Amino acid sequence: MSRFTGDRELEIISFPDPTPGFGEVVLEMKASGMCGSDLKQYRRPRGVRQNNGLATPEGPTIAGHEPCGVVAAIGPGVDPRVAKEGARVMVHHYQGCTTCGHCRTGWQQLCQKTSVKVYGNNAHGGHAQYMCVPANTLVPLHEALTFQAGAAISCGTGTAWGALRRMNISGNDTIAIFGQGPVGLSATQLATAMGARVIALDISPQRLQRAKEFGAAETINPSNADPVEAIRELTHGLGAELTLDTSSSPQARIQAIRSLKVWGTCCFVGEGGEVTIDVSPDMLRRQATVVASWTFSSVGQEECAQFIVDRGIKVDDLFTETWKLDQAEEAYKLFDQQNTGKGVFLI
Repeated sequence: MSRFTGDRELEIISFPDPTPGFGEVVLEMKASGMCGSDLKQYRRPRGVRQNNGLATPEGPTIAGHEPCGVVAAIGPGVDPRVAKEGARVMVHHYQGCTTCGHCRTGWQQLCQKTSVKVYGNNAHGGHAQYMCVPANTLVPLHEALTFQAGAAISCGTGTAWGALRRMNISGNDTIAIFGQGPVGLSATQLATAMGARVIALDISPQRLQRAKEFGAAETINPSNADPVEAIRELTHGLGAELTLDTSSSPQARIQAIRSLKVWGTCCFVGEGGEVTIDVSPDMLRRQATVVASWTFSSVGQEECAQFIVDRGIKVDDLFTETWKLDQAEEAYKLFDQQNTGKGVFLI
């Protein structure tokens, strides 16, 4: 099992194999994805918890919040309609009180009644051979999808889906997507499948090339051109109907707002960081809408998977590296450079 220790270091440590309690299942992990938000924990100063608004874990925690595997053991009190041994499943990687309105509608991460568990952050995650989770967090994995595709949908690709749905994207829209890491590239792939015209932005030429391969109509490197002006040139001087920031860069965030068309909508999904908005010219004078999207519901996760199956979207193409757990140190050093595609541990 691997856990982040801070200062761009991690360690492989042993934990006892989990036993499912009441309402829980143990998964035999098959794939555990690497997500950009993992880098926040990977890069944080040693001994300092990331200030992300989540409860602090009681002890060392296993990393990885994109888990996908097979049900290996079932605890008492689990409805057989929810979990059967051998079932292929993803995990909605949050646990709240389970009874409030948010939890009952699949949004456990928004629970206001208790300290939310986020698997791979303040509770044990998927970078291990086995993972114990409440049965109510399971989402079926369609037979047409690989385990690594399920891992992507469990956070990165699902997060892109949630943001696009939040903005009510359509085939009439042009969307500018700032950042072409795993989430941004997923958004490019999904938005293209939804019929939208995608303008992809990144400072990495390699990532921009991949964005073209994933359906982007146009690409912009903000290192070489003013992105706001470039987007306006590509949209008859009007700006994009929709913009999405996946980078968490303060500069990219304000550029995403300023490149909007009048009445346009900007969505933020990149974790952490800040942005300074000049409210009158940036928002009021253009009737701009700025929204935030924190991942997706368990219902949305299943809908995303079904959309991918129905449209034949090649989510597996997001992955450029596959690793074993004992290669975790090498894997995160490469991922930290943010020039590659998505990585996944196959277990």
